[in-house]
Formats: sequence, structure tokens, C-alpha cells
Amino acid sequence: KNMAVSRETKKNLVKEFGKDAKDTGNTEVQVAILTAEINSLTEHLKSNQKDFASKRTLYAKNSKRRNLLNYLKRTNLDKYRELVKKLNLRAAN
Repeated sequence: KNMAVSRETKKNLVKEFGKDAKDTGNTEVQVAILTAEINSLTEHLKSNQKDFASKRTLYAKNSKRRNLLNYLKRTNLDKYRELVKKLNLRAAN
């Protein structure tokens, strides 16, 4: 049972959301990877409700993503809206 996001998936996300293949620090890239990890953890927790360590990790990743999204919203609203739409996180506000 592997709930981690694969290296390949991360590489593809970096390519898709970053400026180039090495652009891992980019806010959009970080949010995209966190979203993939959150989705993976959510799936895992559906069948393992008592896995509290994973639940705690999920909360941590969620708040990290929230903070990054708030930062992006503050600094570049257009990029924020585009990213939210791309990752279909919520109705773009």
C-alpha cells in the first residue's frame, strides 16, 4: 500500500506548473504537488479511518497549501485564479 505520490507524478507536475523541469520552489508547483499528496491521503483515509498519523499529515499539508494559496492570492491574483481553476480546488473567488 503506497499512498505517496510517485517521483514521476511530481516531475510531471513540476514540468506542467513550473517554468522548467528544475523549478520546484515555484508557489504554483508547490501547491500542485501538495494537492496531489492531499488527494492521495484522502483516498487512503477513506479505507483507513483510524490512521491518525496520516490524518495529522493531511491536516498539515492542507494548511501548508492554504498558506501558499493565500500568499499567491496576495501577490498575483490572476495566477491564483488560474491555479485554483486548473486544480479545481473551489469556485474561483
